[in-house]
Amino acid sequence: MKLPRDIQVLERGWLSSNNVVLHAESTTVIDSGYGAHAQQTVALLEHALKGKPLARLVNTHCHSDHMGGNAAIQKRFPCRTSIPQGEAPLIDRWDERELILSAADQRAERFHYDDTFAAGDTVHMGGGEWRVIAAPGHDTHAVMFYSPDTRVLISGDALWENGFGAVFARLFGRETALAETRETLERIAGLDCLVVIPGHGSPFADVAPALARAFSRLKAYEEDITRLARHVVKVLFSFALLEKRSMPLEEVPAYLERVPVLADVNRNYLKLPRALFAEWLVGDLERSGVLVRRDGMLFARGS
Repeated sequence: MKLPRDIQVLERGWLSSNNVVLHAESTTVIDSGYGAHAQQTVALLEHALKGKPLARLVNTHCHSDHMGGNAAIQKRFPCRTSIPQGEAPLIDRWDERELILSAADQRAERFHYDDTFAAGDTVHMGGGEWRVIAAPGHDTHAVMFYSPDTRVLISGDALWENGFGAVFARLFGRETALAETRETLERIAGLDCLVVIPGHGSPFADVAPALARAFSRLKAYEEDITRLARHVVKVLFSFALLEKRSMPLEEVPAYLERVPVLADVNRNYLKLPRALFAEWLVGDLERSGVLVRRDGMLFARGS
């Protein structure tokens, strides 16, 4: 994928979001990955910068896999940090349930921010101007960045080549999340995108097919909320296993009951007995190749 010369994508695995480096006299990095990868993130940035200073750290949204390396970057580089305006009160309060940290058995080190931006703003990053576009759905306060000059969209988790970030919908009392997701996809469809740089996965140019797949997936969730519930459980458990690297099979039922989001989804939507819930989840992820079972242990593929 050929990108403008001032844009460098540090593509990461699924535990961490991609880091997008916008090179110029004042260099910016967008998103910092997960905390467990923080030192790797810093090392990758040092290599990308080649001795140049980092002027600014920006987040598309404040989920753990996008802001988990913020504190480490701030310690290493004397840069300004900018976050979406709507995320600021959450970062100020640092309520770990509200930030979907303790609620989902995820972690992030607390960080500070210097300023905020909002949908409708134009921000200078790298060698050009980027429009800030609201991207609610996966996260209420998420944004995307679009360059009209290069027709590049930095989409965060609003659009991937094969889907989008998990939508929690009514699972967190967000009755409008699916409708917001549809509005966000329609906003993307209305842009003249040449290339999309997603929060996870490789940059891609086949934007229309990616949008078609995303709309199809969204329609399936709108028609069957339990399908969305199953997806959310699989995403969160897979994420946990990527971080932990392994888990004793016998501990899975208790783990699913102990983690608030997983327990709430099952209680309110799937309504499976504890043992059957664990059996279904492990079997489904094993069949899809996300994990492997060996000697009474579960291992995440790629970990």
